[in-house]
Amino acid sequence: MKATVEPVEGNKVKVSVEIDGTEFEHEVDAAFKRIAGEVRIPGFRPGKAPRKLLEARIGTEAARGDALEHALPKYYAEAVTEHEVDVIAPPEIDITAGREEGDVAFAAVVEVRPVVNLGGYDSLRVTIPSPEVTDDEVDERVDRLRESLAQLDVVERPAAAGDHVTIDVSGSQDGEPMAGLTADDYLYEVGSASVVPELDEELIGAKVGDVLEFTAHHPDPDEDPVQFRILVKEVKEKVLPEADDVFAAEASEFETLAELRADLVKQLGMVKRLHGQVQIQQKTAEALSELVVDDVPDALINAEMQQRLEDLAMRLQAQGIGVEQYLATTGQDQEKFIEELRETATVGVKVDLALRAVVEAEHFDISDEDLEVEYASVGERVGQKPAQVRKQLERNGQIPAVRSDLRKRKALEWLIEHVELVDEGGTMIDRASIQVEPEPDVDAGAEPAEEAPTEDHE
Repeated sequence: MKATVEPVEGNKVKVSVEIDGTEFEHEVDAAFKRIAGEVRIPGFRPGKAPRKLLEARIGTEAARGDALEHALPKYYAEAVTEHEVDVIAPPEIDITAGREEGDVAFAAVVEVRPVVNLGGYDSLRVTIPSPEVTDDEVDERVDRLRESLAQLDVVERPAAAGDHVTIDVSGSQDGEPMAGLTADDYLYEVGSASVVPELDEELIGAKVGDVLEFTAHHPDPDEDPVQFRILVKEVKEKVLPEADDVFAAEASEFETLAELRADLVKQLGMVKRLHGQVQIQQKTAEALSELVVDDVPDALINAEMQQRLEDLAMRLQAQGIGVEQYLATTGQDQEKFIEELRETATVGVKVDLALRAVVEAEHFDISDEDLEVEYASVGERVGQKPAQVRKQLERNGQIPAVRSDLRKRKALEWLIEHVELVDEGGTMIDRASIQVEPEPDVDAGAEPAEEAPTEDHE
């Protein structure tokens, strides 16, 4: 087999393949054997009729057509592999010689992955939340703890937002009481909107003994309105404990408010650093995708959409639900869902193309040691030995794809190391301030214990 590759119009190449007639005869022989298994020749078991007898009965045209149908995809795949053609869509094959006899030649025009021109990748700037913990953030966490220890004190005044009121509730439609909307001595937080919004509007300013009658929209727009009758029986004000040492000792394991606040700073700092690490990767990828100004092939976008949809379906299946049920539960419109899926897939394709461009520009390569580390990592996740992982990848011809993924991973890591980081105000962020430090070893500095004798186990 001889194969050549040349570019054609658009983002396509033409793969031209020639097969010697003698070589192709092996494919014709294989075709006759397939046909022998399908036809019935008196005196011969299925598949045992000789080729010459079949030629005499059915001719060579059918067998040659069968051989072309079965062999051309194989020859095409070999040519693509030999010349490392990065195809992204099925080919259009045109047989140019050998339909009836002799040497076989065909041309396959196929769309390939584009190579993008990427400028400015080495000077990216991304905005992430500041890793610094502010007093307001600590105050908010302290107030949450105060809320958890709040008391409700009866007050002699009209109800206000945030108060808790004890009420008798009666909801009806057309004079008929509604299940779930009738209760006595119901404790309700004013402003929570946990029943209907109209209830909160009526309760604000209400006093003990007031009877409130009003009509409210049913939560289901297809249902008739609901008539409510509310008796206000008690108004209680939420009283938070003072933020002092006594509160700190009751709300936490610390004895002083200062110690509690210091621990909250530590916790919030860790959360913000972890979040910052995620944001750097996400924002860097987004900024990188914006450098790709050319339109990307629909074939790549459609393949990415399909992959993301399959991943979603698998995750949902693990939870026992389907995609349609998921859309109904989350209230998503199918057309809107597909539109958003296409948008995210397009960004994903642009990031992939951009990373490939960075790999070529920076000459990133993968060593055998890198591959062995990846085999071990995959093996640990799937419960296999590295050698088993390697053999399976080799058997499926996936080693080149693994190398490509590792190159792109190196490119992204390099970009993350070189990207300029600023907060929402445009202030530069010191990269050290978002590093997640490992927990200190509690035994560090301790005197080493005398080593106990061990037994060898084969």
